[in-house]
Amino acid sequence: MADTLTHTLIEDAQGIAYGAGMAAFGVILLTHLGLITGQTAGLAVLISYATGYSFAAVFFLINLPFYWIGYRRMGLAFTVKTFIAVATVSGLTLIMPTWVSFAHLNPIFGAILFGAVSGSALLALFRHGASLGGVGILALALQDKTGFRAGYTQLLFDAALFTAALFLRDPTTVAYSFLGAAVVNLVVAINHRRDRYIAT
Repeated sequence: MADTLTHTLIEDAQGIAYGAGMAAFGVILLTHLGLITGQTAGLAVLISYATGYSFAAVFFLINLPFYWIGYRRMGLAFTVKTFIAVATVSGLTLIMPTWVSFAHLNPIFGAILFGAVSGSALLALFRHGASLGGVGILALALQDKTGFRAGYTQLLFDAALFTAALFLRDPTTVAYSFLGAAVVNLVVAINHRRDRYIAT
């Protein structure tokens, strides 16, 4: 097998910029349609719907407790890159609505587009040693301590999140949301292969 490659600073910067930019655009699509998604971003969206606080503020704040876990498990570089990615997504979701708006967006197409855009965003962040923080970091830490698979933790969290969404959104909207989340997971599952992409 070839020696492990390391991305340059410029490559990391463009990868994280792309990932954060596409993730923010995904949030704009999502919230325009009143949909939700899974993981930490989904929790932030749901809280913003329930309280009226901006997604940007909620997403930034709920990620704060997870950076220590990320530092302990993944190291300083991962934690710094993740903080930058989360902060950039939060900032962009505040200003991006002044750059783009939708006269009409079909909810099924919008959910699929959200999933594709967000999936590509996560791939870019993962391949450059970053994430969008939160539940994924906690799931990996729990797996280390207890042996309980990280994927199961994330699945249980998302199941609880979508159940809670039924109290704030109608079943059709939740179904569209589930479609979008499924597309995100499919994009990542099919394309994120550590044995194929070994650069860090």
